[in-house]
This record gives sequence, C-alpha cells and structure tokens, in this order.
Amino acid sequence: MEVTINKQARLSEHFTLGEMCKTSAKTADGNIPSHVHIENLKRLCGWLEMLRDEWNKRYGEGNDPIFINSGYRSEAVNKAVGGVKGSNHLTGCAADIRVAGMEQLVRYATILLDISDESQEDFDELLLERSPKGGYWLHFAVRPSDNRRKVRLIQSLR
Repeated sequence: MEVTINKQARLSEHFTLGEMCKTSAKTADGNIPSHVHIENLKRLCGWLEMLRDEWNKRYGEGNDPIFINSGYRSEAVNKAVGGVKGSNHLTGCAADIRVAGMEQLVRYATILLDISDESQEDFDELLLERSPKGGYWLHFAVRPSDNRRKVRLIQSLR
C-alpha cells in the first residue's frame, strides 16, 4: 500500500502541504513528512505569511503569492537533489523561495529581517543564493529553538 499525503491540507492561509513537500525527485519514500515535520512547516509558513503580507503592502498589487521551490525534503530527496547533510529542509524548517531577480531577493530578505527585529523572534538561516547560471532564490529557515540568525550570500555550486 502506497502512503500519500493530503496535498490540499492547509498549513496556513495561503500555503498547502502539497506545495511545501513538492519535489521533482522520484524516491521510494514519497517525501512524506512526519507530524513533527508538519508542525515545523506550519511555523515556517507563519513567517511566509508575514513575508507575503508585508511584500504586498510595500510593493505588490495586494495579492502577490510567494512561490516555493523546495520545502520539506526526506533524506532520500535531499540526497537526490544534492542538498547538504543536516539541512533544515530535512526537518521541515526551511523553504527555498523563488524570486524574480536580485532586487526581489534583497527586498524579501529585508522584510524577513524587519519581521524578526519587530517581533523579537529569531530565524535560523536567511541565505541569499545564486546559481552558476545566474538564477536567484532565498533560503529561509526557522527552527523551534536554537535559531542562529545566520545571514549569508552564497554562490551555489549546483
């Protein structure tokens, strides 16, 4: 019997379990998160909702979505996509967010830093990433505890 997830299950107002677990990697485990992983994804989606709201207040038409490239990854998926060992994706604490370019990347990062400062809540990682081919994305992670507030600009090798 194949185990599946309810892809339509809402983690927050605008984010579903399906979009936070999507992957192009075909693995035997089906990339199914545990209940603990789902709670972590819900916490992360709370931050993503605040990012979305603030983006729309400052720059959007009022309803611009946030697009997720990668959220939760099982060990098999993480290995298949070349993710780092110990990645926050493995626990449902991280998402890679698609951006239109460098300007949107910097604006998203600024909004998340502002949210952290104003709420006095810390995040674990805010990584502004660029691929060798010139694509950009924002890696954002928030753990249940022991957040490091790690901010980096990274030239990805993949």
